Amino acid sequence: MRHHLHTEIDIDASAETVWNILTDLANYTHWNPFITEASGDVVVGSKLVNRIAPPGGKAMTFKPVVTVVEPAKTFEWLGRLGLPGIFDGRHRFELARTPSGATRLLHTEDFQGILVRPMRKSLDTQTRAGFDDMNVALKARAEAVAGAPT
Repeated sequence: MRHHLHTEIDIDASAETVWNILTDLANYTHWNPFITEASGDVVVGSKLVNRIAPPGGKAMTFKPVVTVVEPAKTFEWLGRLGLPGIFDGRHRFELARTPSGATRLLHTEDFQGILVRPMRKSLDTQTRAGFDDMNVALKARAEAVAGAPT
């Protein structure tokens, strides 16, 4: 079974500003309501330690592996619950310039495995709400940084 979540938000800040906040894992605890703690190196092959707290759901810690790093463009990891094929999630952040000069964040995750079907409702409600909450918080933080006097 496969399932895809897709969220996006436009942020009035440069892709570099958004990227710097998104990849500063140690500071997630200060602004991110969904991934409340994160650590590790934003380098392909590196293992992260992330704690998620989906709205209305149970907080959990997982250790995904970084699979894509393209500065100011793409950051992706692959997380697994147990063995491959049980419950795998490929979490992806893509940054793109909009015609107005803002940065569009595409925040997605592709799930696959035998546990996807029984977890689909919570993915579509709690996990999606967590993505949306994180997007709004990232937008607020990036726009505050971009608007700060230098």
